Amino acid sequence: MKTIDLGIVKHNCKVGDVCGMISPNVTEDCFLADGDEIIGFYIRDIRKHNPMLAKYVAIANAEFRSKRVPKATMSRSSAVNARREGGLGVEQYSTIIGSVPPKPHMRRAYPTRSSVHDVKSAEVFIKAMLNVCRESEELIKLLTPHIYEQQQRIIAENVPEEWRLGTLFTSSISNYNISASYHVDNANLKGCVNVIIAKREGSRGGNTTVPDYDATFGSFDNSMLVYPAWRNLHGVTPIVPTEPNGYRNTLVFYPLKAFRNE
Repeated sequence: MKTIDLGIVKHNCKVGDVCGMISPNVTEDCFLADGDEIIGFYIRDIRKHNPMLAKYVAIANAEFRSKRVPKATMSRSSAVNARREGGLGVEQYSTIIGSVPPKPHMRRAYPTRSSVHDVKSAEVFIKAMLNVCRESEELIKLLTPHIYEQQQRIIAENVPEEWRLGTLFTSSISNYNISASYHVDNANLKGCVNVIIAKREGSRGGNTTVPDYDATFGSFDNSMLVYPAWRNLHGVTPIVPTEPNGYRNTLVFYPLKAFRNE
């Protein structure tokens, strides 16, 4: 794969700003470099690199969209923006699995596992997502062994086994038709990467954009972005259905620092 050097550029984006509709300028398989350091990679179609990963992603996506998996409904401004962009409006929901950090504001000052793990009808979804996690880690290990080894060490040093999801992560969220304003994942363990895998049909937009690098990654069906989300400001552009039932879903895996060893 080729390597793209992500040079820092000036921009006016700030935390909380809503992303506009930005066309992707990263659309082919590549390693992502910041100077001499490879910090991640982008794959347009995982089926070419790991057909088994694509199979598990398809199962997880189908289960997530079914009534068998509990979901939290969302109502973000991106739904309004989608209509403004000429789309059909969007239904938005998400599901978290793996470990959930303490939330003192909700009178829960301790970490826990997602309650979805206890839902019988969600068992196929959970199993598929664990397989997606495992196969994603294998792809990271194959393509960027230095990232795999560094993240494995950081997780081993900071996260007790009971709070790990796979080897490299603590948690996962599936986001259905949810774009995001510009933000930095400050709750993540520094030195680690996130995995973002997209499934979509009958829609446009939903691209991950990083203004520091003037880089917008194409959120194509079966695309995969491995990126250190703690490192830079980033967001997701509006998701615009172009046909009835059109959607864009992402399966995201990430490592939180809320479970550090004492």
